[in-house]
Amino acid sequence: MRNTLAFVFPQLEELSEPPTKRFRIPSGLDGFAHSPTAEELLELSKAATQLRAAGAGPRAANLEALEKKVRGAIRSQALRRLAPDVEALVRAEAIAVQAGPRPFEDETVVGTLRHALIAMKQVSFRYSGGRTPGEIRTVVPFGLMFSRMNYLVAIEVGTTQLRNWRLDRIGELAVLETPGAPPPDFDLRDYAARSFGIYQDKLEDVVLRVTGEGIADALRWRFHPSQVVTQQPDGSVMVRFSASGMLELAWHLFTWGDKIEVLQPPVLQSTLIEQLELCLAHHRGTTKSDAAAP
Repeated sequence: MRNTLAFVFPQLEELSEPPTKRFRIPSGLDGFAHSPTAEELLELSKAATQLRAAGAGPRAANLEALEKKVRGAIRSQALRRLAPDVEALVRAEAIAVQAGPRPFEDETVVGTLRHALIAMKQVSFRYSGGRTPGEIRTVVPFGLMFSRMNYLVAIEVGTTQLRNWRLDRIGELAVLETPGAPPPDFDLRDYAARSFGIYQDKLEDVVLRVTGEGIADALRWRFHPSQVVTQQPDGSVMVRFSASGMLELAWHLFTWGDKIEVLQPPVLQSTLIEQLELCLAHHRGTTKSDAAAP
């Protein structure tokens, strides 16, 4: 029974009082609920590793610092018991890094924008993108979105349209003394969910029909947070959701090959056909030129 208690409560201390011994659980039984497990330490470490592999160095550093603080708060005896389990799990699990762009994430830029969001202040910066690259922009920050590219969601002063500003195109960033904050009813998660990817434009009602070998995958796939997935009597699967960003959705549908049929909207059908024709023409031309090369 003593050994079982020592296993469940690794912080158990032995107090020697010859000729007897006493045992003590520091912080009482409540301390058990606040002590991290090997699995919890592993997930924290994996999250930091995944962020660093994706190019998100500043956020990875924050999680690594948190992991050190958590380990530092654990009593040495309990940590010695946890360490072998954590090490074994680290060796047994790995994160598959997906191909794609490495998003820009500068610690100074992200830190400055977070300060402006907390202080509810406007910011100014020189933006190297858009229709007038190089101009100084003054915006009201609404939030940050981290994805394949990282963006500041903000409204430029003097306009009413919410825009996504790429962090890698922001320079000479400064927090102004002018107050600026999103309206109380703004929800960044709802805003992000409107689009299939990042680009925000007109909302479209999307209807996809999945057949053949794609059915099993479609039943487990999340195309969009608002999706409704129903299986039809013939075995096919219908996927319905509302979103913007038809170009990004068309790019994604390439990966499904002939397993998905686009039923709605027409703009998605035409976008998918245009992209397929463009890709086909390019690669046919490349094949011919390569064959003619010495």
